[in-house]
Amino acid sequence: MTSQDVPGPAAADGLRMGSPAGRWVLLTTVLGSSLAMLDGTVVNVALAHIGEDLGAGFTGLQWTVNAYTLALAALILLGGSLGDRYGRRRVFLIGVAWFALASLACGLAPNIELLVAARALQGVGGALLTPGSLAIISSSFHGKDRAAAVGAWSGLGGIAGAIGPFLGGWLVEWTWRAVFLLNLPLAALVIVVAMKHVSESRDPAAAPGLDLTGTALAVAGLAALTWSLTELGASGGSVATWATLAVGVLALAAFVVVERRSPHPLVPPALFANRVFTAANIVTLLVYAALGSLFLLLVLALQIVAGFTPALAGAGLLPVTVVMLLFSARSGALAQRIGPRIPMTVGPLVAAVGLLLMRRIGPDASWWTDVLPAVLVFAAGLALTVAPLTASVLDAAPDRYAGSASGVNNAVARAAGLLAVAVIPGAAGIGNADYSDPVAFEAGFRTALLIGAGLLVLGGLVSAVGVRSKLGGPEDAGPSPAAPEPVGPPLERIPLERCAHCGITGPQVYPRDAADR
Repeated sequence: MTSQDVPGPAAADGLRMGSPAGRWVLLTTVLGSSLAMLDGTVVNVALAHIGEDLGAGFTGLQWTVNAYTLALAALILLGGSLGDRYGRRRVFLIGVAWFALASLACGLAPNIELLVAARALQGVGGALLTPGSLAIISSSFHGKDRAAAVGAWSGLGGIAGAIGPFLGGWLVEWTWRAVFLLNLPLAALVIVVAMKHVSESRDPAAAPGLDLTGTALAVAGLAALTWSLTELGASGGSVATWATLAVGVLALAAFVVVERRSPHPLVPPALFANRVFTAANIVTLLVYAALGSLFLLLVLALQIVAGFTPALAGAGLLPVTVVMLLFSARSGALAQRIGPRIPMTVGPLVAAVGLLLMRRIGPDASWWTDVLPAVLVFAAGLALTVAPLTASVLDAAPDRYAGSASGVNNAVARAAGLLAVAVIPGAAGIGNADYSDPVAFEAGFRTALLIGAGLLVLGGLVSAVGVRSKLGGPEDAGPSPAAPEPVGPPLERIPLERCAHCGITGPQVYPRDAADR
């Protein structure tokens, strides 16, 4: 299954969770994935100060978020393939170093244009290190130790996500640049530990080629769509904007054609022959679109409208991480007992109620009476939804496509957030001229919450119609793709209650070396 290129702790029988070698590998992967996770939580807290310091309009703030998400969403599947083929530790380390250098460029950016460019480079680094962290765990631990290691990785990552808003808020009150410069010492520690304690591994059964054409079309299509939709919201349609929108649609259509013909596609088309897999990804698109726009706008509203400090505004999202950390495993166990359809139907509806409650946030808002109850309701709905959603995606795919299915679902979630940040603010009337005006922003924020609630309700309806009533059955199964005989012993699936991702920027990327079993 896995070849070890460098002698080290990841022996043929795998590492033990309690061993010193196992702890070092876990430390490396947790710290590495925390780079991307912390960046996703703290940058939104810094946006108001970035806009003020660099004189940026709201479009500039949108691109500060979307440049990173665009590169990550378009390249994360390629990043996993590169690790399988050229060495997981090598690609992971390149990603960490790349991310650190891009973070330095972000911290030193003199204007919004260079900051956006540096954020795009950060996304490239994130696409290399994010799938690599879990792939290293999968190749280093076996059996029950692998399940325990993934559970620890997920839980500790959730703690990092919880710390992020507090840390980011505190740093922003000093200078927003510290949010990016903080990544440098953390990345240096990851590189030193990985070089000393993590063995190299490859997948000898990895595809012989890379889907570079598909990757290029995905990047071009998402970039063109994001730019044109952002421009439509900010300044209305022009010939160039509509032409770019058409280019984006055509590029994504060409991507579908290329994937159907590629001998080693990034997105195996046969996965979408299963109706449940398709429905689950539509739900992902709707739920994570609402999530992406909320995470951008809530922290801005708390600072611009309610007058909260960056630290207190960042703490507004803390209950989401805490609730996910505490209840994702229970939600996954519930889906195993009663099936995912009911949780995935009820969860988005509960989350929609949370968004409607957030419309009470105004100039005199209290964190305890206006923010916390609404965020807790939203978090409860999200906790009901995410683990069953992951279960549905993995259950709908054949075992040999588990990695591809999870990777596709992760990319869909990130693309949903990308497009939502491009579209929803403009549709809600938040523009360059008025985003710093508390009255205008409050009106746009309330409209955006209605749009997000509508997306969540639609997600619940899709779940009710298209998701299985139980896991593991033949119901709604589409034709299984033809598969070559597996190489080596099959990998067990990690139990959902141990691997439900506590992070909320995207679903868990399933270990890549389970993908082709």
